[in-house]
Amino acid sequence: MSENLKTIKELADELGITKQTVQYHIKNLPSKTRKKNSRGAILLTKEEQNFIKSRVNKQSDREQSDREQSDREQSDREQSDREQSDREQSDREQSDREQSDREQSDREQSDREQFYLEKIKIQEEQIEDFKEQRIELREQVKHLGVLLDQQQRLALQDKKLLEEYKAENDSLKALKMPTEDTKEEQANSQPQEELETLKEQIRALNDKIKGQEQLNNQVSKKWYQFWK
Repeated sequence: MSENLKTIKELADELGITKQTVQYHIKNLPSKTRKKNSRGAILLTKEEQNFIKSRVNKQSDREQSDREQSDREQSDREQSDREQSDREQSDREQSDREQSDREQSDREQSDREQFYLEKIKIQEEQIEDFKEQRIELREQVKHLGVLLDQQQRLALQDKKLLEEYKAENDSLKALKMPTEDTKEEQANSQPQEELETLKEQIRALNDKIKGQEQLNNQVSKKWYQFWK
């Protein structure tokens, strides 16, 4: 067989393609007349082989280009998917951070509100205590005013009693003390009952003055404690 003639199988083996692919390209040959060998196998001339090789190479280039294009598109899609996934992940992380910040801010706001509510409650309780203390203070002032009035009246009574006591004391001092010669005579002339009565009056007056002094001291102590 001439080296310029090749069967479909030989050309297919040379090009690394199937016989069906070679037969497909044979249909596109300009000449429809085909040479055959003794076994009836189709023989392809050099020009026909080159034609088929050219078409196969073009198809291979297109397929290679398509594969490369497909690979680029696949790579672009994968890159785009990764970028999209990264953006989504970043968005989720950002959303989680914002959510966490909002929750933290809400907790802090709630804590501040609770703090102020408790502070307001304490202040209200203090105000109520101040009101009660003011009422008690007014009652104490009122009571001390009454005590002061009583003290003033008692002081007048005390002054009057002191004057009476002083007058009676002066009167007693003015009495002449009996001599040894006249004691018996004076004792007989002055009734014993009058002497006892006078002694009782003096003791009662002394007790009354002592009680008044104790009352004055108590009132003074109350005023001192109030203004302390």
